[in-house]
Amino acid sequence: MASETSFWVEEPGRGGLRTVEAGEPGDGEVRVRTWFTGISRGTEATVFRGEVPARERERMRAPFQEGDFPAPVKYGYLNVGVVEHGPAALRGRAVFTLFPHQSVFVVPETAVTPVPDGVPPRRAVLAGAVETAVNVLWDAAPLVGDRITVIGAGMIGCAVARLAQGIPGADVVVVDRDTAKADACAALEVPFRTPDDAPEERDIVIDTSASEDGLRLALRTAATEGEIIEASWFGAREVSLPLGEDFHSRRLTIRSSQVGLVAPRRRATRTPATRLALALELLRDPAFDALLTGESPWRDLPEVMAGIADGGIPGLCHTINWRDG
Repeated sequence: MASETSFWVEEPGRGGLRTVEAGEPGDGEVRVRTWFTGISRGTEATVFRGEVPARERERMRAPFQEGDFPAPVKYGYLNVGVVEHGPAALRGRAVFTLFPHQSVFVVPETAVTPVPDGVPPRRAVLAGAVETAVNVLWDAAPLVGDRITVIGAGMIGCAVARLAQGIPGADVVVVDRDTAKADACAALEVPFRTPDDAPEERDIVIDTSASEDGLRLALRTAATEGEIIEASWFGAREVSLPLGEDFHSRRLTIRSSQVGLVAPRRRATRTPATRLALALELLRDPAFDALLTGESPWRDLPEVMAGIADGGIPGLCHTINWRDG
């Protein structure tokens, strides 16, 4: 049985590569050789730093996680590879799997989703971000002509904005303090603003910034009876909000959106599998390549994850290349 390589958070703030046995596939299983994994910058940095709250540790488990929070733990969920062994319909196909960073793995065949023709494998690692964006918009339920602000030009925020831009008559703006992200927004054909220039009187404000300042800005710029969708995750951090000012008189609403469950408005007619398949179809759009801002070989994963967690490696989606042997 061949030995494979996987990435583990060995202790908060330190990761390492381990040799593992992938096992042999049985009936109804597939063996996948990884081509690319993507780092979900916000969530994986929180995990790497050991900041998953104790009461959220069970809910925050990834589908094929090993170990427990805070560490040691094998965590991740953006994996694109090729089926080496499995049913004829899947063999040789590029597939997306919610699997951690590992060179080869065995999962049930129902756990893989074929990557559509026309979607490059590296772009396909964005499926998790686009799936989250789909769920956020199902929660937000924007209407034709809505004024929509997305706060936070990260991977999720940019994906939300790109999809929302397709709503007829919608006025979509992305707000971020980091002007280096303006180029990505331009490639996505979404206007970029800094917090000082953020437009007001917005029908829907979607916060993906995972910051207190971002959520405060959402409250300030929402229209009367506007809706704020909180789509970011703060981990164990607490935030303070000015709910004693005009929050009540303007009848503002704050609602959370999280990808773990299909949005209530679509739960009767969609499943996580159909939602993920939709996300992969939407990735036919080449504009999403603007979210792929860095790549490293798998051997560098411990250093890369540490750099992302401490802010030393900026950008949007950083991919890991597993095809270099």
